[in-house]
Amino acid sequence: MRSLSSSLPMAPEGGGSMPANIDTLCINTIRTLSMDAVQKANSGHPGTAMALAPVAYTLWRDVLNYDPANPLWPNRDRFVLSIGHASMLLYSLIHLAGIRDVRPGGVTHDRPALTLEDLERFRQLDSLTPGHPEYHHTAGVETTTGPLGQGCGNSVGMAIAEKWLAEHYNRDGFRLFDHHVYALCGDGDNMEGVASEAASIAGHLKLGNLTWIYDSNQISIEGSTHIAFTESVHKRFEAYGWHVLELKDANDTGTMRRLLAEAKAETSRPTLIIVHSIIGWGAPHLAGTAEAHGAPLGVEEVRETKKFYGWPEDKDFYVPEGVPEHFQAGIATRGAAASRTWGDLFAAYRARYPAEAAQLDHIFAGTLPEGWDSGIPVFDADAKGIASRASSGKVLNEIAKNYPWMLGGSADLSPSTKTHLTFAGAGDFQPPQWNGTYGGRNLHFGVREHAMGSISNGMALYGLRAYCSGFLIFSDYMKPPIRLSALMKLPVIYIFTHDSIGVGEDGPTHQPIEQLAQLRATPGVTLIRPADANEVAEAWRTLVQLTDRPSVLALSRQNLPTICRSTYAPATGLAKGAYVLADGEGRPDVILMATGSEVGLIIKAAEKLKAEGIRVRLVSMPSWDLFEAQPRSYRDSVLPPDVTARVAVEQAAQLGWDRYTGLAGETIVMHGFGASAPAEQLEVKFGFTVEAVVAAARRQAGK
Repeated sequence: MRSLSSSLPMAPEGGGSMPANIDTLCINTIRTLSMDAVQKANSGHPGTAMALAPVAYTLWRDVLNYDPANPLWPNRDRFVLSIGHASMLLYSLIHLAGIRDVRPGGVTHDRPALTLEDLERFRQLDSLTPGHPEYHHTAGVETTTGPLGQGCGNSVGMAIAEKWLAEHYNRDGFRLFDHHVYALCGDGDNMEGVASEAASIAGHLKLGNLTWIYDSNQISIEGSTHIAFTESVHKRFEAYGWHVLELKDANDTGTMRRLLAEAKAETSRPTLIIVHSIIGWGAPHLAGTAEAHGAPLGVEEVRETKKFYGWPEDKDFYVPEGVPEHFQAGIATRGAAASRTWGDLFAAYRARYPAEAAQLDHIFAGTLPEGWDSGIPVFDADAKGIASRASSGKVLNEIAKNYPWMLGGSADLSPSTKTHLTFAGAGDFQPPQWNGTYGGRNLHFGVREHAMGSISNGMALYGLRAYCSGFLIFSDYMKPPIRLSALMKLPVIYIFTHDSIGVGEDGPTHQPIEQLAQLRATPGVTLIRPADANEVAEAWRTLVQLTDRPSVLALSRQNLPTICRSTYAPATGLAKGAYVLADGEGRPDVILMATGSEVGLIIKAAEKLKAEGIRVRLVSMPSWDLFEAQPRSYRDSVLPPDVTARVAVEQAAQLGWDRYTGLAGETIVMHGFGASAPAEQLEVKFGFTVEAVVAAARRQAGK
């Protein structure tokens, strides 16, 4: 491949005939498809796709180990477009590479993932070409990107997953996993804190299987990045421990190919390739300006840009003869041979190592191993009880023993969140230089909550069962990756402890109030706040089986009494989200409902009310979304519509509880932030006492 011209006048003149060089023809096809799609949609970001077409073309045609006919081949290189606003760049590549369609469930169809007509429907309702790439929606898209920096974090998780799989399953003569992860990022990504967090841990972990290609076009929506971003990214990444290379001109495809080879040859450090580009390259009036970033170029500017490229000015969505064939002669030919060889290798591996191959089958299919729940403990009744974070740690360790590809960690809080895997052989995921192994199952994310979430998503995209943990208050730092877990239907397990004002002396900065409401409001997230150790066990039994959504466990710091299940209903009711814990004879005078640590409180209140002759129904409601998924007949059996005397108790914001109490019911909740004091004093200050619950129940019952 010959290099393209390395310079462009800001207002190019002239034009000419179609390029004779087939590589230049392919690159300009990517550019013009991107321009035309944005123009037709009257919405989108054309400039980055125009600038990076040579870089992306070089990577995909000449380097990427990817089989378009077998898009789910496990040892394929991964390509992450972290600059998701440049989605037309990726869609053009998918179309020209001839990637076959894959629908949810992993079924590959012998039809194009994206036709030319799909490109013409860019950003339109129900199209396969939405404004930002969406996982499971468009074949060839490895992860949902859009919020800047998330794709960077995902790519680190992918690189961790590749290292872990290689360490666990490769054998002499059977290198099943030896692929590379590439992420295309931009100035915006490198301004976002999540990308910095992810880069920092990638450097620490020495992930030599990871390359970020950084488009340094120095343009953002507000104009030149010099108004806000003047640091040396080169020096910053060197300080992180990365191998840093630079491409002075994005059009220099020959040098780009050499730099990609250097990046892959560097196996002891991740690599950053800084690419200097001109946004909107070729546009006579808008190249190098903010106007080329996030809006169509305009009909006349598109026409003049095509003229500069030597392109037919009157043709839209034009793919010249020979372009797809030449593109696929690189990526498809190379990828087909590689995936075929891998398939033969895996067949021989299966014959030699059937147990390991069976585990990989589960990982690839996203299914659970046999006997994963065989060690889940049952906890004896105990008035003193145990903190739900501690009982969770016990259950997690028992499950992980029988779930070999379950791995995760915390944001420097595992002694507090009780998420460290302590059984023999669990180990720490660290490079050998840091006295660990890439086969370790305990990850140490450091104080990097945001990256921890996006990295966990990247691991889950490989089929590993990832979990991560922190304090519930710091779920605020993780809202974007939790939301993206839900969008992608990834079964990441988020373990959040210190779930209420029971945190005590740490005070309002560490006492969650609105976090439960926020997580409950996120579509596709299952949140469980268990009341005691046996509800914790059932929570884990339930959430592990949810393989199409993320789960959140909200756990206590303080001890919770272990409820006597011979007196009260079995904890198996948790699987339905809410259940009747205890009932009086006949129609209830009042229903008391609560979650988590407050269930113990309503139990104590019910004992007093019963002594007064008030018939009480106790309802534990650990998971609203699981409850809402039940048939109305079941929901009405738990909360009979004709019993309107109701009290809800939760040490969190009121938002949402009126759905269950009705307008006539009462709530004992938090109406502001907490305070710094021992937990027992806070319960009194904020009204979480037996007396307060009893008084509310009497009012509701009319007694």
